[in-house]
Amino acid sequence: MSISATEVKFDDDTMWVSLNDGRTLGVPLAWFPRLLLAKPADREKFELSPGGIHWDDLDEDISIAGLLEGRGDRTVKRPAA
Repeated sequence: MSISATEVKFDDDTMWVSLNDGRTLGVPLAWFPRLLLAKPADREKFELSPGGIHWDDLDEDISIAGLLEGRGDRTVKRPAA
């Protein structure tokens, strides 16, 4: 069985992802700075796909497999030299 998201909701600091196997994941928005800094209305403009969640306007893609493994944003910001 391939696990996919069926619903995504937000509160002030958590993204709640309902999965097709009945589980619900609570993920800190701090794991995803683009979502944390986005306006609530922009967070709601997502698309679900079999493998994840996509925000075109925010240039953010989150895989369900990554969420299940406990991975947040892997983008590393390095200080300017």
